[in-house]
Parts: sequence; structure tokens; C-alpha cells
Amino acid sequence: MSTTGSEQRDDLDADAAGRSEPSGIVVDLTEVVATLGQFPALSGATLRVEAGEIVLLRGPNGAGKTTLLRLCAGLLPVVRGSAVVMGHDLVVDREGVRPHVGLLGHQNGLYGDLTVRENVQFWGATVGASADEIGAAMERMGVAERLAGVAVSKLSAGQKRRTALAGLLARRARLWLLDEPHAGLDQRGRDELDATLRQAASAGATILVASHELERAATLATRTVDVVAGRVHEDGV
Repeated sequence: MSTTGSEQRDDLDADAAGRSEPSGIVVDLTEVVATLGQFPALSGATLRVEAGEIVLLRGPNGAGKTTLLRLCAGLLPVVRGSAVVMGHDLVVDREGVRPHVGLLGHQNGLYGDLTVRENVQFWGATVGASADEIGAAMERMGVAERLAGVAVSKLSAGQKRRTALAGLLARRARLWLLDEPHAGLDQRGRDELDATLRQAASAGATILVASHELERAATLATRTVDVVAGRVHEDGV
């Protein structure tokens, strides 16, 4: 039996709720040092994030925001300090956290020779997403109809960003790590993204957002922290 778009969206939200972590600490970093080459991109970062939070990472270029996101995704080693993400100790088990997180960086991580649908299917397949889940994710981000069969190489910057976000949804991430997620989106796309993030958080997802669009991101976030010279400071502290 076929389902309507609204039913698919409801299924997506219900599935996210079913995957949600019990209330508790999702990210727990204490005096973390991480390097890029010999440069200490994080120089003693401490951050604790609870389930369901949307945390804005605010700071200038080069402050360590992207490094912090990549470390939480298990992509960078912890040189010193302690880091537990989604219950996984990143000092000894970086790979274990990766199936549970979705990282969207400056690069969209798409395959230009594949269609929109094929890209979203690829990311969905990494967690066994069903055809309905993939379709719901594509519809949520506005790429389910005329764009579905178009090669990514032929898309505009905004359309590519929408496709990448659909892939993130299809991955069923419980921790969303977003680096300038509004980049390339028009006003409608930005509003839709914000609504999606709020719905994901209300269903139990935890979200870290690095952004220079402070006015928009601040209205979305439940908390703001400053990243300065590789260290984390609570807003106003």
C-alpha cells in the first residue's frame, strides 16, 4: 500500500523518536587536545551536551569549530584529554561512534555522476534505510520529484545542499554535526532546514551547529558556546 507524503514524514519522525537516546549526556569532552599536523587545533576543549539539545558553536575562522565537529564524528584522534560521544570512548574506539552520527561539512559529500536519488539511497543503505524512509527524506528536503533523477553534477549549489541534507536524514543520525548547514540554501530552504532540525531535536536527536549566520542560528539553538583558540567557552562566560 502506498503512503502519502505526510504519512511518510510522520513515519520519519516516529522512527527518529524510536531511535532517540534516553535523556543524558551525548557529548562529554574534557580538556581535549587534537592536532592538525603539528598544530593544536583543539587546545584543551571541554564541552558537555545533553540529548535533544541544539548547540550553536560560535567563533571566528580557524578557532577550532570544524575540528571539534570532526572529532565528535570520530574522524580525528584525541591526543590528550577524555572524549566520550554517544557512549563511545573516542580515545580507544573512534570507529564505534561513526554509524550513529551524521556530519555535514563544507563539502557536501555527494557523487557527481550519481543522481539525487542514488546519492540518498547510497547514504541510506549504510544503515539499512527502507525505500519509504529514503523517499520521506527526499521529500522533506524538496528533492523527491523533478530532481530525483538528475545527476548531482547538474544541480545548483542549493540543490546539492538539499540533497546532502536528505542523505543525512536517511542515515538516521542520532547526533547531527553541521558545519555551515545553511550555506547555498535560499530563504525557503533555510526555513525548511530549521524546521527539520527542530523536529529532529524534539524527536530525540542532538545537534551541534557551527555557523557564521549568528542571528538565524541563535534563534534555532537552545544554547550557544564560543570556540576561541581551540577552547570552548559557555555563552556569556
